[in-house]
Amino acid sequence: MFHRPLTAPAAIVLSALLCTGAALPPQAHAQAAAKTLKVVPHADLKILDPTFTTAYITRNFGYMVYDTLFAQDANGKPQPQMVDTFNSSKDGRQWTFTLRPNLKFSDGQPVTAADAVASLQRWGARDSLGRAMGEAGATWKAVDARTFTLTLQQPFGMVLDALAKPSGFPPVILPERLAKLPATAPLTEVVGSGPYLFKRDEWVPGNKAVFVRNPNYVGRREAPSGLAGNKAGHFDRVEWLYLPDANSAIAALKRGEVDLIEQLPPDYITPLRADPAIKIGAGGTYQGMLVMNQLHPPFNNPKVRQAVLQAVSQERFTAAMGFPLDMRMNYCATFFICGSPNDTSAGADPFRKADVAKAKQMLAGAGYKGEKVVLLVPTDVTALNAEALMAAQTLRSIGVNVDMQNMDWASIGARRAKRDAPEAGGWNMYVTVAGEFDANSPITNAYLSAACGSSLPGWPCDKPLDELRSAWVRETAPAKRRELLDAFQKRAYEAVPYVNAGQYSAAFAARANLKGLDKLWGGVPTVWALDR
Repeated sequence: MFHRPLTAPAAIVLSALLCTGAALPPQAHAQAAAKTLKVVPHADLKILDPTFTTAYITRNFGYMVYDTLFAQDANGKPQPQMVDTFNSSKDGRQWTFTLRPNLKFSDGQPVTAADAVASLQRWGARDSLGRAMGEAGATWKAVDARTFTLTLQQPFGMVLDALAKPSGFPPVILPERLAKLPATAPLTEVVGSGPYLFKRDEWVPGNKAVFVRNPNYVGRREAPSGLAGNKAGHFDRVEWLYLPDANSAIAALKRGEVDLIEQLPPDYITPLRADPAIKIGAGGTYQGMLVMNQLHPPFNNPKVRQAVLQAVSQERFTAAMGFPLDMRMNYCATFFICGSPNDTSAGADPFRKADVAKAKQMLAGAGYKGEKVVLLVPTDVTALNAEALMAAQTLRSIGVNVDMQNMDWASIGARRAKRDAPEAGGWNMYVTVAGEFDANSPITNAYLSAACGSSLPGWPCDKPLDELRSAWVRETAPAKRRELLDAFQKRAYEAVPYVNAGQYSAAFAARANLKGLDKLWGGVPTVWALDR
């Protein structure tokens, strides 16, 4: 994709934003004296509540300011984080947890068991794993200031996996008073116990978000590993500098005005591999997704969704997104992640080869009459923009009347939550991607958790699929679990909760003088593991 070069006035403004010098005010000199990491995030920060949206920019914000009871280490194993000790009964139905001593929120108030219980109840009402625990009869109860319990009516073998869930809706711990606020709107007050404080006074939406060390953060003794361990880090200050123009971001990285680009636009990967001052690293495995609104025509009809699936060429999508050959797959048959333990091709055979002529016939047979389809197109994330343009081309190739509506990714994050009809400000389709954390099982892949009545944008609703998911979660015998996994995916190919647009590996770009880049984990910018 062509990127307009930075103009001379824009370059002057960028330098004024990113550089420090003698003409700067005393406050800026104080900031320069602090050890500062400057990061170009993949999107603009607008929503500050990781319990409200699955947007990765908000998830990443959550890990800067909040902590969790458990966290996955670099090997994907759940480890205690805010929890000090825990135990369970032999049948796995009774659990007791004790918080580490002296934990405090950023406002200086102690973190209590009541805060943990309220936070988990809020999370459990929204998250797929949390709801699955609820279906198993989960009841949380505070015993004293540091101790709380979980009682289950049915066995649930994924308790620690749930509490260490790294993405989607990570179970961050909030003060009780905030956790009990209605979840129908995002929280705007930020009070966490994570490694950094959010500097609201320096927040400029569309430009900059700033974090400074949280003096009340109590880290673990263990070294950082994945999302677990001590997150105190080496930088006093972290600045997110939103530079939607890729040329501007790359130029700033080359000049040393920024340290890290979280998600490198794919068409820059190959040329930057040859630059000795820059390091390119794997930013996690991802799956492209075409998400369809199933509340409104035409995608409330599964036959229409199947027609779209029949028309999609994963190879064309990932190629259009610009990823080099060594970072993308031509085809992945699973709704999960190819190469993962849940890789399966069950149900995929009819859709392995994109067939536009057949898709046209399927669309006509489904009764599509040329209704307008509102496609939300992100303008500020290169790969997502390409994915959306390819979605529009694919839909038009089979005769869909596409209305492309352009906006930045943060605006799409807000727009997609609207249940209104497309002609009344709603939508029919948007594109997104999911990291391996969020796509690799029937329970973590939110769009496959098609529980009717859920708050997930797109609102997939398929009772047989949801029943198979619940059965898979409950099953403990490996052979039977595999049978259920295959049955689940076969049903997913019938219900089509979303369309898999292909699997690829993302990349980050960083100044070569940064240490710890090998510890950036699974697409989450774990900045506390970095040093200069």
